[in-house]
Amino acid sequence: MSGSGEAVAERTHSEAAAAQREAAGARGEALETLHRVFGYDAFRGEQEAIIRQVLDGGDAVVLMPTGGGKSLCYQIPALVRPGTGVVISPLIALMQDQVDALRALGVRAGFINSTQDLDQRRTVEAELLAGELDLLYLAPERLRVEATVALLGRARISLFAVDEAHCVAQWGHDFRPDYLALSMLGERWPDVPRIALTATATRATHQEITQRLGMPHARHFVAGFDRPNIQYRIVPKNDPKKQLLAFLKEEHAGDSGIVYCLSRASVDRTAAFLCDNGIEAVPYHAGLDAGTRAVHQSRFLREEGLVVVATIAFGMGIDKPDVRFVAHLDLPKSVEGYYQETGRAGRDGLPSTAWMTYGLQDVVQQRKMIQGSEGDDTFRRRAAAHLDSMLALCETADCRRGRLLQYFGQEAVAPACGNCDTCISPPETWDGTVAAQKVLSTVVRLERERRQKFGTGQIIDILLGRKTAKVIQFDHDQLSVFGVGDDLSEGQWRGVVRQLLAQSLLAVEGEYGTLVLTPASGSVLAREREVRLRKEPEKPVAARAAKSERKAKAAAADLPQEAVPVFEALRAWRGRQAKEQGVPAYVIFHDATLREIATVRPASLSELGGIAGLGEKKLATYGEGVLEVLADPGAAEPA
Repeated sequence: MSGSGEAVAERTHSEAAAAQREAAGARGEALETLHRVFGYDAFRGEQEAIIRQVLDGGDAVVLMPTGGGKSLCYQIPALVRPGTGVVISPLIALMQDQVDALRALGVRAGFINSTQDLDQRRTVEAELLAGELDLLYLAPERLRVEATVALLGRARISLFAVDEAHCVAQWGHDFRPDYLALSMLGERWPDVPRIALTATATRATHQEITQRLGMPHARHFVAGFDRPNIQYRIVPKNDPKKQLLAFLKEEHAGDSGIVYCLSRASVDRTAAFLCDNGIEAVPYHAGLDAGTRAVHQSRFLREEGLVVVATIAFGMGIDKPDVRFVAHLDLPKSVEGYYQETGRAGRDGLPSTAWMTYGLQDVVQQRKMIQGSEGDDTFRRRAAAHLDSMLALCETADCRRGRLLQYFGQEAVAPACGNCDTCISPPETWDGTVAAQKVLSTVVRLERERRQKFGTGQIIDILLGRKTAKVIQFDHDQLSVFGVGDDLSEGQWRGVVRQLLAQSLLAVEGEYGTLVLTPASGSVLAREREVRLRKEPEKPVAARAAKSERKAKAAAADLPQEAVPVFEALRAWRGRQAKEQGVPAYVIFHDATLREIATVRPASLSELGGIAGLGEKKLATYGEGVLEVLADPGAAEPA
């Protein structure tokens, strides 16, 4: 090798070695930042590998469940890499709280969005250009403004983080058109690493995120979807508002939680019903003015024990760690939406409940909505497939958590999780072939002999042999199937119809929800196919069993008796701090941190610094106050 060639090789080797040393130094700095800023000693799960990928300048697509620590995956690289990390987030209403929480940790964070006046925006822009921001939050629509793109072009950008990345998927449950333009980030800043993050996505959505954001070379990280602290329960619908009230009073009295309803009118009625029955609740939906929505969201984040009744317009990005339950009074449209919504419970890892009422009318209504939608055939087929998966989750006799994980391509670690209703009180199944034939035969006779189509109520009246005015009017008491179903109750027949709809052995048609046969119906009528059905519970045994199980798990998470008054004193102190600063209580400390402090009872700042979740800034800001409470818990007055 010539002298010049050797020199080039040596220089190349030297540069590679320097790059390796720099990368190793950055990784060490990442762990130091985790401890110094966030108060944790070690990364969890895939966090370290994701952070290493971004620190090394690579792109990443991250699927990690709510509460799994996604935000650290971009916050730490933004603190370690030179420049400002730009976070693209659709959550304008939450940006102030996100920034407040980071500033409480000593992170220099800011945001630019439509809630600011001109002077506020200019201040943040000046901080960005002066290199005085670690993180800047932007809504995706800001990047369609040329002035914003020009501003970023003048700044030093360390990374782009696309939060809630499932919003780019047109078949997803939170589609936002502005996300489709984010592929320009890679084109405009090819050397700046990008990280796309979401809490839930199927393989198809995962691929769509990658394609639409233009990240073909990104490494993919898929964490486990299981949230073992959440108990999944689905109960038969029977006066859902009263069922909800009983659930809240018996199991979640005084807890914060979210109740989801399908319509705005149902949200308003349910919130009023809960208030009338002694549970403090507020409504949230797009029909309320922006000011009211902002107040209700702020109250939920800052107050303990408040219930928000909402449409799915509420909840994405909510970082309140102590949401103890998420309830659904109507069937969600997809498993992805359901998982995203239930994942807002129990972010602190403590026992929480995902509870839903589900009945025949849910199936009929959702089928009608799909048929009447303005989308094309492809859209309707996709919507129907999403609904079928949701119905399979509701009707399963196997472990509900296992079915949920399977949907996201993850195998359950055990055949039974022990913390869902079907595990706690396994449902019975029965051979419903004859019952199915009776229902299908009734539909056939109405259509072929009378050229008529009717809904569920009339079908059941005919099977039960009821001579109602409508039955007599149409001479349905003369049909050969009249009265052949007196072996089952009305509730059981409704369960049969619901499950036939769920199995696509029956279909809903038209504005009035009439029942019609499907291509699969013939095999049942011809006795070529067995139909297995879940037995309808006579009493809510599963709910009672689940309740006792939840209480047992909650007891395991309870504090030692002597630590309880200390914990309550710390909560009172935290409440006063939060009120004085105008921030949610969890911005000061999470409950989990207060629990550990109350149990360990540190006697000095150095001992307090060993508590998980307590970084340098919080130790300096709140350490002396915490030690004062620990020295005399009885002196702390309620907030």
